[in-house]
Amino acid sequence: MVAFLRLALRRVAMMPVMVLGIALLVFVVLQFSPVDPAYNALGDSASPEARAAFAEAHGLDDPLPVRYFAFLADLVQGDLGVTVPPSQPVADRIATAFPLTLQLTLLGLALAVLLALVLGVTSAMYRDRWPDQVFRVLSMAGIALPSFWLGVLLIQQFALNVPLFPTGGYVNPADSLGGWLESMTLPAVALALPVASSLARLIRTAMVAELDRDYVRTARGSGLPPFLIVRSVLRNALVTPLTVLGVKVGYMLSGAVVIEAIFDLPGMGKLILEGVNGGDVGLVQGTVLTIAIAFLVVNVVVDLLYLLVNPRIRTV
Repeated sequence: MVAFLRLALRRVAMMPVMVLGIALLVFVVLQFSPVDPAYNALGDSASPEARAAFAEAHGLDDPLPVRYFAFLADLVQGDLGVTVPPSQPVADRIATAFPLTLQLTLLGLALAVLLALVLGVTSAMYRDRWPDQVFRVLSMAGIALPSFWLGVLLIQQFALNVPLFPTGGYVNPADSLGGWLESMTLPAVALALPVASSLARLIRTAMVAELDRDYVRTARGSGLPPFLIVRSVLRNALVTPLTVLGVKVGYMLSGAVVIEAIFDLPGMGKLILEGVNGGDVGLVQGTVLTIAIAFLVVNVVVDLLYLLVNPRIRTV
């Protein structure tokens, strides 16, 4: 337990350093934007004097390090700036949009894990037989399908040809849970299938390796029920897929931004498109930074879960 706490504290202690690095990267990259924040806020018809006054008030002409540290000071206070007119706090816009992106990511993750377990375990138990061959072909096809293209196919098939689900839009679960499920099902499936296919292959490989171990042969020879053997094998086999789960969740979090644009969901993807189309550097900067920090937090949480399920690494 002491070793686990030491490693966990080490992971958590690295987070502020990584957040600073992420903030620096996002800040520097967006400084190359051709959009002038002053003219974007005041309008293209603003006079040079008005532009100069705005730049002086907001420190736009300060050296890059000065602006970066001012940005960090505001970030610590939760101030991500304001959008272009009509001015609104960026933090408020993100607080409204991020929960939807999180809902889509979690729903897609739950679906991906469920599908991966079913496909991976079934494929391993029927190794080199027809169910295994079928699932392996399906998993390869799922990995090759881009989420955005899959989303378009789902809309065409299950919203237009067979109108089982809406083509887009969002229903708040507080208003209608059934409507929320209908609006989120197709986006979640489009987000989950490529991840589920990749995880299923990892689970199958890990399961096959575990099924060939001596303790499994001993358990079978002792007459243990198959479901108990599968449960034990699965618990040991999941250690390897768990190592990449953080990356997969981060992929789903960023992929949700694209899926939201396809299904017209008012999440972080819509904010990024709004910022890019409107030349709102502050809005783009705030949304990208939020997604990057969320990706970092998810990876730290998965690292801690990995420490819990794999005691051997605690001695490293």
